[in-house]
Amino acid sequence: MERDILDVEEHIDDDESQLRPQSFDEYVGQSHLKDNLKVFVGAAKLRDESLDHVLLYGPPGLGKTTMSMIIANEMGTHLKMTTGPSIEKTGDLVAILTSLDPGDVLFIDEIHRLNKVVEEILYPAMEDFCVDVVIGKEASTRSIRIDLPPFTLVGATTRAGDLSAPLRDRFGIVSKLEYYNQEELTKIIHRTSQVYHIPMEESAKSELAKRSRGTPRIANRLFRRVRDFAQYNGDETITKERTVEALQRLKVDELGLDDVDHKYLLGIIQRFQGGPVGLEAIAASIGEEPMTLEDVYEPYLLQTGLIKRTPRGRVVTEMAYQHFHIIKES
Repeated sequence: MERDILDVEEHIDDDESQLRPQSFDEYVGQSHLKDNLKVFVGAAKLRDESLDHVLLYGPPGLGKTTMSMIIANEMGTHLKMTTGPSIEKTGDLVAILTSLDPGDVLFIDEIHRLNKVVEEILYPAMEDFCVDVVIGKEASTRSIRIDLPPFTLVGATTRAGDLSAPLRDRFGIVSKLEYYNQEELTKIIHRTSQVYHIPMEESAKSELAKRSRGTPRIANRLFRRVRDFAQYNGDETITKERTVEALQRLKVDELGLDDVDHKYLLGIIQRFQGGPVGLEAIAASIGEEPMTLEDVYEPYLLQTGLIKRTPRGRVVTEMAYQHFHIIKES
């Protein structure tokens, strides 16, 4: 069980934890989700009940884990974390569930990757706060029901469509996290610069925000690399010029597209005449995994209007040709 479950309080001092907001008021962006959760959490506390189960879905890096931590903080309870792939057997999940205290929040990341047999253990746990365990062998086999304390399950997934209907229907609160706008990312970068105690010009924050693909995790990762360049060159303040230089060295362009995005888009334009082309063919041509392209890269390319999904495959748009200064052949 120690391998499968992590008590967040034991790991609160690392850099990543310092960057994470601790309350709804500190959390930047996702206003609609945040405002609704304030109501749901407040009402649950007034009734002295555990919060209904929550499913958070959306592209990686938008704050699903952070939101689960905030839910636990706002409810005044402990957060226990695990991942779908790490729960290999039903006994692993039963051990985790029986270790919970009343009101605890259990966060399962990548919940769509739960083993189907394990997933079925969750159904009575979520609905009736109990689990049925089969013990014994052959003729002496019998089922024992174990009562669980009331708890809140927060599930996170990048592939909501892969969740089975019975599991999805047991979540009382289902919310999608959206990409962040440049103003929100600028606020996040400002907070990150304060945590790391290195000043940053406002124009540098805006430039970094513009190239962060609408994703806080990418904004913080790029900030750390820009900070490296600034400190290596003896800068006391991170300037816009240093930021642009660092991002060019990292092959991150004005739209936040990196080397893989360029290979993806140019591969469709140059090898497949702009599409339509299937995902498997694109992945094979540029040496990437189809699932990586679909989960990590395509959501942002779709959001920015650089590609379209059609019944026949992926197609690059006129905007992609313009971005690379390529004239589309008629």
